[in-house]
Amino acid sequence: MKLYYKILFSTLLLGIVSCTDVIEVDVPEGPIRLTIEASLDWEKGTSGNQQTILLSTSTPYFESQNNSAVTGANVLVRNNDTGAVFNFDDQNDGSYTTSSFVPILGDSYTLEVLYQGETYTGTETMMPVSDISAITQSKEDGEDDEALEVNVSFLDPADIENHYFLRFQSRVDRLPELFYIKDEFVDGNEVTFYYEKIEDEDDNIEEFKPGDTVDIVLLGISEDYHNYLRLLVEQFESAGDAFSATPVALVGNCINVDNPENIPYGYFRVSEKVESSFTFE
Repeated sequence: MKLYYKILFSTLLLGIVSCTDVIEVDVPEGPIRLTIEASLDWEKGTSGNQQTILLSTSTPYFESQNNSAVTGANVLVRNNDTGAVFNFDDQNDGSYTTSSFVPILGDSYTLEVLYQGETYTGTETMMPVSDISAITQSKEDGEDDEALEVNVSFLDPADIENHYFLRFQSRVDRLPELFYIKDEFVDGNEVTFYYEKIEDEDDNIEEFKPGDTVDIVLLGISEDYHNYLRLLVEQFESAGDAFSATPVALVGNCINVDNPENIPYGYFRVSEKVESSFTFE
């Protein structure tokens, strides 16, 4: 009888295994597009001459290759007010550099990329930024009154519409914390923004502790880039939410002059910035 059960069990197991099929799902893939990372940021107190633009191509979601760098493109930036042209040299690794860029606040700049017979362009105005007036730590403004937070303050100029991009990067984390700021309700006032980390074991997040260092960057940006950044951050923060809208590829301010349907990804930005770092005590 025991032998019968063993034979019957083996037969059932063989039947279950033999009925297991591998289901292959075809995942739709969009066209490969040029991706432009062109952030020309002028740090206060420097000449701003050294600038880098990165070019790559988009890759399918399940693609294993890590290197999609674009080489062989022609890249330049033109000051539309002065007529000056700044050529960016191909470094054969996807980066294009110049040591002659001249930043001028309020001037309009146009990026031009010639790649595989098609011309891509984008235009932006160099926006100014306020100085950081104070960086402090506290436990007062965040969600957890026991958790350390870093506070950054700056004075917004009165009667001028300003937009800001504030980035916090903890040196123990891979991803930064991003803030897009419009001065609609704080015009002419000193404003303060805080960055706090709430402990979460599931996501391997730890609160700030004494000795931790945060790098801080504040940039002046255009209204168009503010809106682009808002959509980007909203999509990132809603990832995994069952009730969130389906993410879509964001289109920046660059266009394809020769083939409008083959639009690039990325954004061309020219900004003044201030940088600092803070270590918790």
